[in-house]
Amino acid sequence: MSRLVRVEREGFLWWIGLDRPDKHNALDQAMVAQLDEVLTEARRTPSVLLIHSTTPGVFAAGADIAELRDRDADAALLAINAGLFERLEAHRWPTIALIDGPALGGGCELAMACDLRVASPHAVFGQPELSLGILAGAGANWRLPQLVGPSTARRMLFAGARLDAAGALRAGLVDELADDGADLLERGRTLASAIAKRSWRALELTKLALRSTRPATTTFDLAAQALLFDSEEKHTRMTDFLERRRR
Repeated sequence: MSRLVRVEREGFLWWIGLDRPDKHNALDQAMVAQLDEVLTEARRTPSVLLIHSTTPGVFAAGADIAELRDRDADAALLAINAGLFERLEAHRWPTIALIDGPALGGGCELAMACDLRVASPHAVFGQPELSLGILAGAGANWRLPQLVGPSTARRMLFAGARLDAAGALRAGLVDELADDGADLLERGRTLASAIAKRSWRALELTKLALRSTRPATTTFDLAAQALLFDSEEKHTRMTDFLERRRR
């Protein structure tokens, strides 16, 4: 299997690089499995995770639509992406997403599953799932309003509104803006290094305390997504999307 996730360790910092440039880091099942492997390994020792793209100007363009189109209700109930993001959120110590380009659909949900987000001026955030006949079932239905407020979340989910980097900072979706891609990595390193100086046990317990207040919509999301995955409209809309992209 080709490596779709590149890991570099720098002391307590783990650089987790998404490396599927030909698909703009679209999350397919193989990439999800490799990210799962990294999370399992990273839980064994204190670590701050930095999720980034190995390709400048890219973050993650969402789920792989060609793969998603053929998933049915049973596949939806497996919670492939939602389960990954739950495990990422539950990493024992803080995580940081470094966004240097479009973070759409599952890519936006991936960034939101991290504790902190730093973006370059190239970052763009959006949740286009409803235009494809499905819902944003991997966390956006509760993480997005929690971060940006219900009004902005509704515009992004209902109307497909997107936030650029400056708008994401104003809305609270992003914690910090970098000057460019190189500065993005340096800001990520500085932030992660500051975190790594804290008490690892206190960091772990603080994460548990913060998670205790999270809403629980995941069960509904799974059931609703399973219903939508079996719909003819979902298949038609995703086929149209793939054909437009080919043209």
